[in-house]
Amino acid sequence: MKVILLQDVKGSGKKGQTINASDGYAANFLIPRKLAIMATDGNLNALKQQKKAEDRKTAEELAKAQQMAKKLEAITVKVTVKTGDNGKLFGSVTNKEIAQAMEEQSGIKIDKKKVVLDEPIKMTGEKKVDVKIHPQVTAKVKVAIIEG
Repeated sequence: MKVILLQDVKGSGKKGQTINASDGYAANFLIPRKLAIMATDGNLNALKQQKKAEDRKTAEELAKAQQMAKKLEAITVKVTVKTGDNGKLFGSVTNKEIAQAMEEQSGIKIDKKKVVLDEPIKMTGEKKVDVKIHPQVTAKVKVAIIEG
């Protein structure tokens, strides 16, 4: 019996796949538990339409992420900190502080987890910081650490 999987089923296949399952397995396990539906022409068409909508949505999200990356790369985020001798900071500048400064100065709200720092910044000056906006889009943002 041909069925379309509505969820990932271990040992059978992934969501959206059309598989041939034995009649008993499909009728007694997959369909009653709403893990699959019969592969009729109407259901196959609905699946195609759903995949097209998902693809369109993914493309729109990618385009928005690329536009945001261009905006972020055009700005310089200024973070004012207290410093000691030789421009060394008391403490360090973290991704949370950079995300807050970015929101205050440019109005672009970025989750602190998306700001990627190899290690906290401990010196004044300009640094380039990666911001992961989308799994396929990473922006390089200039961060100016200013003595204040």
